[in-house]
Amino acid sequence: MYLTRLFRRNSTLSVLVFSSLVSLAIFLVHAVATHSMLYWYLDWNLLLAWLPLLFVVFLRKSLRHYPWLSWRPMLWTVLWLAFLPNSFYIVSDLLHLQNDTSANILYDTVMMVSFMLNGLFLGYISLYQVHVELRKRLSVAWVNGLVSLSLLVCSFAIYLGRDLRWSSWDLIVNPEGILFDISNQFIDPRNHLQAFTTTLMFFVLLGTFYILIWHLVSSLRSNKQMSDN
Repeated sequence: MYLTRLFRRNSTLSVLVFSSLVSLAIFLVHAVATHSMLYWYLDWNLLLAWLPLLFVVFLRKSLRHYPWLSWRPMLWTVLWLAFLPNSFYIVSDLLHLQNDTSANILYDTVMMVSFMLNGLFLGYISLYQVHVELRKRLSVAWVNGLVSLSLLVCSFAIYLGRDLRWSSWDLIVNPEGILFDISNQFIDPRNHLQAFTTTLMFFVLLGTFYILIWHLVSSLRSNKQMSDN
């Protein structure tokens, strides 16, 4: 009931739903035309990309009644951070285009980009909401550090997912395996340069565009306040 009321009141969430449905429609047209479910994983990855935003909705609701370090907000925060990389992970799905043998690779590219943009928007919007909540409670330096750390975690998680094939669910079902693989990267960094280059590449990419989004939104809000006055 709470989510239903929220979607009715929040036009941004409604537009995000519409945009995601457009991506699903593009996929369905492709599946029917090619008689193939080859790209079914795009639908699954898009569903996972929605989870961080939903966790943030409940996080913000709990923050109205409880301090952030109490167990309810912390639970939603941990879930948000654990699943946030899924929103950005869709970018790496573009890799599959190099093996595309379709007669219409342009259509497949448009489909991939559609899912990728939806994933990025969902991830950035959820990160922005957490950023705003942090700004109410901490200094700018601390907030910038925590946001940067979140993006760094996401960038490393993309490497874990794409190269080592771990997922967010493995944090629950196989945490020992993840910890073992992560420790290997740091114990023997010379033989795992790919981990650091991939992490750095995605950190620069995600961080640059988030800075752009933050300043664009801040600028638009400032202009609106000036016009209202």
